[in-house]
Amino acid sequence: MITSSTQDLSIFSLILHASVLVQAVMALLLTLSLVSWTFIFKKWFALRNARAQTERFEHDFWASGNLQTLYQGTIDQRHNAGALARIFESGMREFLKTKEKNMHDASAILDGARRAMRAAFQREMDVLEANLSFLASVGSVSPYIGLFGTVWGIMNSFRGLANVQQATLANVAPGIAEALVATAIGLFAAIPAVIAYNRYAHDIDRLSMRFETFIEEFSNILQRQTHTQP
Repeated sequence: MITSSTQDLSIFSLILHASVLVQAVMALLLTLSLVSWTFIFKKWFALRNARAQTERFEHDFWASGNLQTLYQGTIDQRHNAGALARIFESGMREFLKTKEKNMHDASAILDGARRAMRAAFQREMDVLEANLSFLASVGSVSPYIGLFGTVWGIMNSFRGLANVQQATLANVAPGIAEALVATAIGLFAAIPAVIAYNRYAHDIDRLSMRFETFIEEFSNILQRQTHTQP
């Protein structure tokens, strides 16, 4: 009798014998968990590459003595250069283009370069922040979806007691157990998504600060070049 009860309360048995609605809730939560884990790993690799590319370009930028040479090299390897390199390329391209048209208007030259870098900055941030909203949604919604499955399962369990003359724990335990599995799966989907979202949001904020700092520093360099060159 004890062995049969243990088998009946195993996780897989509870899932298989759950009501159709509770099974649908579990399937939805498992799907959300699978998709969120996919995004978690993809975002981890993307941010790791972004940090490495940013550090490499910062080193090349400050080690280079010729912005034209660095600019040309960035154009040649644009897709592999990284976000910060593309921001630099946008600013430098606009600087050179505007300088040809407004040789004596230093403010117009600098404003054009700064606007180009800001636009490139927003594009790069959109790429880095992709799928973060999905992780946030999974982290906030999954527990409630699991709770819905739990409430529905418990309702079915107590409704089944209407046909039983003497209610015992053995009558209600399997139904409550299968209902609680939905909450467990909801937490299983939510917790990694919340942790990943918080971590990646922090990493993206740090990259954003580095990009904005570079824009200001590069703008100062362009300003000095504008005033020193005839």
